[in-house]
Amino acid sequence: MTVVYLLAALALILVSAELFTNGVEWFGRAFELGEGAVGSVLAAVGTALPETLIPIIAILFTHSAGSHDIGIGAILGAPFMLSSLTMVVTGGAVVVFYLRGRRSLDFSINEPVLRRDLSFFVVAYALAMLAGAIPVHHFKWILSPCLLAGYGWYVWRTVSGGGELEGETKPLYFHRRRPVMPHRARIILQVVVATVGIILGARFFVGQVQHVSASLGLDPLLVSLILSPLATELPEKFNSVIWVRQGKDTLALGNITGAMVFQSTFPVSIGLIFTAWELTRTGLVSGVLALISGSVFYLQLRFRHKLTWFTLGGAGSMYALYLVYVIFIARA
Repeated sequence: MTVVYLLAALALILVSAELFTNGVEWFGRAFELGEGAVGSVLAAVGTALPETLIPIIAILFTHSAGSHDIGIGAILGAPFMLSSLTMVVTGGAVVVFYLRGRRSLDFSINEPVLRRDLSFFVVAYALAMLAGAIPVHHFKWILSPCLLAGYGWYVWRTVSGGGELEGETKPLYFHRRRPVMPHRARIILQVVVATVGIILGARFFVGQVQHVSASLGLDPLLVSLILSPLATELPEKFNSVIWVRQGKDTLALGNITGAMVFQSTFPVSIGLIFTAWELTRTGLVSGVLALISGSVFYLQLRFRHKLTWFTLGGAGSMYALYLVYVIFIARA
């Protein structure tokens, strides 16, 4: 039955992701938002909600032993998964759709949008790692409001950046009669329903993953750092694959990079305020690998002005290195 429940949760996430990408595109058109605002802010925050709920619940509402460790593991696991496996899935989707004749092998992106995302992520997350590595108690109280203010500035810059949503948008699922512009209430209703579906599906999927891990006797911190984010990043993966299939590469990648910015600020701020934020070597290694991956993407955009499927696929090496570390070094 566990397999059936996992498949049902996966189906709910997939259907909700399709509704969400369609709805959020229409939302951007209705409110005249650019592709940066739609992909890097609206889609990123909406699909980041499942993995954001885990540390909030673990840190603020759970008082069992190890709950703070689980919360910190979930906070660190999300950026790591986004910068590694989620990028691999997106790069792989490009190759698959190219071989099927559905799109070009090259990415067509809005470089300034993605460069802004990645530069902000690298700076914010590096500061978070620094706060977890040095024993300066007052630093985290200064850093937390700075990260939140910085994310507010980032949202303002992204939304005010303008730009047009490229390509055609399929008719709104909640209004299939192809109007010039669906009623805003229908658009908002579809986005809300899709977001709820994503959250419920991800939460149910994580619950089943944790049930399986408990039956196998796996370490709760390892589950929160690797398995739970692997499940909760499914919405980002599905959204990006859907947009890659449609040739909307800035939306596809902005959904990931925007989520990386959000995860490096808001959940980290919760960890800074409500936990000791004393990161173990295992947590720091995951953070450093995420920073390396994000830096490679930024540098390629900065100097080569493009991203390739090969670079995105290479991000999987960070995940492979981490598995080697966890299995062979951390347990030694």
